[in-house]
Amino acid sequence: MIEPQDLQQHALFGGLSDVGMAFVQSLFKSSSYSSGDMIVSEGERGNRMFFICCGNVEVIKKGPSNSYTRLATLHEGNSFGEMELIDIQTRSASVRALDDLEVLTLRHQDMYAIFEQDKDTFILILMNISREISRRLRKMDALVASSLYGKASSLAN
Repeated sequence: MIEPQDLQQHALFGGLSDVGMAFVQSLFKSSSYSSGDMIVSEGERGNRMFFICCGNVEVIKKGPSNSYTRLATLHEGNSFGEMELIDIQTRSASVRALDDLEVLTLRHQDMYAIFEQDKDTFILILMNISREISRRLRKMDALVASSLYGKASSLAN
């Protein structure tokens, strides 16, 4: 299980000073979920990101026939909901607990508090979130490209 004091070693909080990390930690809220619980639902308004301390979740998207497709499985040390801290849009996917889950959350209002208190910490967190979102976008681009390439090559034969 990841303890709050160990978060500085993870991508979203990398580079934060001890003082900056201590302030961010003071804003975290802890939550627990049971296996099968829907943590966030696609299309709902969100206001927080989640950092997984213990457990696993699946990121799922509803298809045309109202069935879910798994996009990803996330584990201890991963996060989700980061886009909510940046763009304040509705949730782009649902997230369901695969087993008992412990998370820390950081709300949009908390980011504003970080901005007001410590702009360097705020900038580092935004840069780290941007890197994480970029990494995920590149991964999805590669999946889409390989899917399209596979279809295009089968059509050419």
